[in-house]
Amino acid sequence: MAKALRVEAARAPGAEGEDLACRYLEKLGYRVLHRNFRCRTGEVDVVARAPDTTTVFVEVKDRHGRSHGAGYEAVTFGKRQRLVRAARLYAARAGLTESRLRFDVVSIDRSGGSPVIRHDAGAFDSEGA
Repeated sequence: MAKALRVEAARAPGAEGEDLACRYLEKLGYRVLHRNFRCRTGEVDVVARAPDTTTVFVEVKDRHGRSHGAGYEAVTFGKRQRLVRAARLYAARAGLTESRLRFDVVSIDRSGGSPVIRHDAGAFDSEGA
């Protein structure tokens, strides 16, 4: 008789860091609206509503070591531009054209064992600068 194998769905890379970032944001009073919004122009890790009702598009960078630099340093100009394009599409689809929008980076550094979270609110503008 054949044994049944239990197969678990693979989690997306970065899911653990995104979970941690969402819990952190929720503790600050944010409400997570969407995770992993993907379109052909890019991806947004987390879309949240800040306590002041600003819609925040969050790039999450989870690092387990310092060999590739700090997480926030990995958000290059090209990455910022792709995130802005995806955020504009999300905002248009969700009818957020009149809402205030912001772009944040949440970096998680695990090089010391327990995670250290850095939140750069307003890390860049709608031009990716």
